[in-house]
Amino acid sequence: MAVGVALLSTACASVGPAPSSLGPEHGLGPEYGSAVAGFSFAADTFEFPNEIRARNPGRPDLYANYCFVLARGLRQFFAFARFDPAAARLSPDAYVERVRAVGARAPWEPPLPADDRVVIPGYANLREFSRAQEAAVKTGLGGRTWTLVHWTNWRVAFPVTHGQQAEVAREVVDELDAGRLVQMLVTNWPKPELNHAVVAYAYRSAPQGVEFLVWDPNDPAEPGTVTFDAQVSRFRASHLYDTEPGLIRAFRMYYSWRL
Repeated sequence: MAVGVALLSTACASVGPAPSSLGPEHGLGPEYGSAVAGFSFAADTFEFPNEIRARNPGRPDLYANYCFVLARGLRQFFAFARFDPAAARLSPDAYVERVRAVGARAPWEPPLPADDRVVIPGYANLREFSRAQEAAVKTGLGGRTWTLVHWTNWRVAFPVTHGQQAEVAREVVDELDAGRLVQMLVTNWPKPELNHAVVAYAYRSAPQGVEFLVWDPNDPAEPGTVTFDAQVSRFRASHLYDTEPGLIRAFRMYYSWRL
């Protein structure tokens, strides 16, 4: 909490970024101050995207509106799965069952020790696995219906206070400092453009506040950014796929059985 308070309270003074030894495998330059240990953007994310209906009219097989499923699944794989590239590969049906076992764990539970994790044999990481076994991964992750009607989604329809958004920013910083990925619901409703889930995995101080680096299910190829602007105590979509930069609201997702 101390780090988050310091970053947010001094953001207006244009604090320079903290030094970091994190490399490009994290999707980070040397200027990033803090990232979840052990997480690599290049290795620990899904290869395939959540597709956008407006960009794919008429496609009957579209994998769309799965951003909540993919963001939650990313956290679950990071916390509960282990890859063993030397082991023999399984059938697609067997991989479906392994993915279901990973997804059966609540994403807010503590990470499992290596020996207790679900083993994914034959692949080195989630990128490689989801590239080769895309159909099995999608089937194992399951449907989207309950994520779309989850009661916490109704938060997008209500106004928020500046203090509440500042508290969200502090909580995200604290979670990242503690080594936990953070699933965020980001929205600019009532504009019908952004009602979406991303996963924050790093942050740095920025001229006006705090910049969060995120994995965006709509754009698995490169990191996105969501910025907390301390001057107005609001979040901004500073670099999200197919989203006009501007003020948004942000909430944490799936960090307890209630929220």
